Amino acid sequence: MSKAHSPNGCPECNGHLDFDAGETVCSDCGLVVSEYRIDHGPEWRSFSDDDRNPARTGAPLTHSRHDRGLSTKIGRSTRIKGRKRRKFARLRRQHNRARISSKRERNQVYAFTEIRRVTSALSLPNTIRDQACTLFKSAQKENLLRGRSLEGFAAACIYAACRVMGVARSVEEVCEVAKSTEAEQQAAYRALNRDLGLPIAPTPPTEYIPRFATKLDLDCDVERLAREYATEAQEDGSLGGKNPCGVAAACLYTAARDLNADCTQSEAADVADVTPVTLRKTYVALRD
Repeated sequence: MSKAHSPNGCPECNGHLDFDAGETVCSDCGLVVSEYRIDHGPEWRSFSDDDRNPARTGAPLTHSRHDRGLSTKIGRSTRIKGRKRRKFARLRRQHNRARISSKRERNQVYAFTEIRRVTSALSLPNTIRDQACTLFKSAQKENLLRGRSLEGFAAACIYAACRVMGVARSVEEVCEVAKSTEAEQQAAYRALNRDLGLPIAPTPPTEYIPRFATKLDLDCDVERLAREYATEAQEDGSLGGKNPCGVAAACLYTAARDLNADCTQSEAADVADVTPVTLRKTYVALRD
């Protein structure tokens, strides 16, 4: 009498099934039940005395490259000499030319390089960098770059990405590191905001307070009180329409005055890149 077939056993002898190297094999009769199972294990074996690098998958895809990082690169070697070295130099030159096939891609390479440089100098995360590169591609698709500066659009895309993702960076901070002027950045940003319809909300002053407090070397109590002042001013709308950087600096100065901390008007104004007169007016409004 034959054994009843178990759904988890061998269909021939109802034996135990083993899963090895993507195949399902019966350990009793040797029947290969399935050979198309996905093997989720590594594609390499490592031994204790093996110093080779097992990683063969390459770098991940990224939006910060015009080809998303899929292109190859011909490296250099000091072991080849003479004619072979000159041959590889020609191949490398032709390969680099073939990677950029149009003016559109050449503009992307230049702008993405500028975006990576500025985001690195501002210590911004990779999500901001990728978002800025995606915005630049969208601007190219909508033909917004005609007659405008590439450097200005790179700076505008970084600032717009910061605004969209809620990272507090002012126009002055971005333009201080970028190669564009504030006028070029503002013109490009207006075009982005108008034609792409970016979901941008006003940056609250509380986003600037931690960074300004660190630069002014103020303790946590001053920062906490400044956050309370900024939140109250934002809720009652008494400081609507004012520069959020100036409001953050004025809240820090007010909190420092209340807690007898060392902070002058000129120092707070310099950190926020506003004039002492602007800070003084906001300070008076907070007191009122």
